[in-house]
Amino acid sequence: MLKVENLRKQYRSFLLDGITFTLPEGYILGFIGQNGAGKSTTIKCLTGVNPYDEGTLTVFGKDFRDHSLEILQDVGFSSGAMDCYPNEKVEKIGRAYGMFFKNYDNEKFLRLCKTFHIDPSKKVRELSQGMKVKLGIALALSHDAKLIILDEPTSGLDPVAREELLDLLQKIMEQGNRSILFSTHVTSDLDKCADYILFINDGKQILFDTKDNIIEGHALVRGKKEALTGSLKERLVGHKVTPIGFTGLMKRKDLRDNDDVETSVPTLEDIMVYYVKEEIVL
Repeated sequence: MLKVENLRKQYRSFLLDGITFTLPEGYILGFIGQNGAGKSTTIKCLTGVNPYDEGTLTVFGKDFRDHSLEILQDVGFSSGAMDCYPNEKVEKIGRAYGMFFKNYDNEKFLRLCKTFHIDPSKKVRELSQGMKVKLGIALALSHDAKLIILDEPTSGLDPVAREELLDLLQKIMEQGNRSILFSTHVTSDLDKCADYILFINDGKQILFDTKDNIIEGHALVRGKKEALTGSLKERLVGHKVTPIGFTGLMKRKDLRDNDDVETSVPTLEDIMVYYVKEEIVL
């Protein structure tokens, strides 16, 4: 469905370099990293907003550089709140959007509006920030896209609306012939729906694998200060020192039987925090 190899994009003060991953058909890829890590830059390259400098991008088995217009007909994209044309009604926005996509289905768009409790007769400026986010997602899902790219789709949504969106994504995946790239810094959303995880930081790729392999391949460790020896410290991905001890993240393959630590299963948030923050002293 989507294959990216050594994607590179140079800006004056930022370099996205070496991004490589594959998203098979029928799966959800969670794309994580702190603000400024390069997630939006990557997505802009994937959607043709900003051309990439080097690398290979293959979508639906076709090279993106040679077939971008054809490919984008089958890509749905949403990035945060829909703020364009604030004085136009939602129903008119839908019809205008549909002019660009051969498979646009206005009835499907209106059904999605109903699902998200969006009144099609309202003007965009009359919608709340959360409703504008849902409008962008409704548009992205309205033309039967095979690849759906969502950049921070749950930002601005309340817990109920976030749950509704995650349920909708799961229903889409049950159809079996679509894939979703889901960029977010709310890692708890990905605990519920992601199959694969791509983690980048400062323009560099840190991890790419199935979510289960990434979580099972790491251990959250804790122990007393005196247990934080030089040997143990060198094997930690990152750690936090407190007055009474330390906690840290380690690759499970680096654990030793004589390490004087307790271990537990990390969350995606734990993994992201400790890779970004090498040492935290409280």
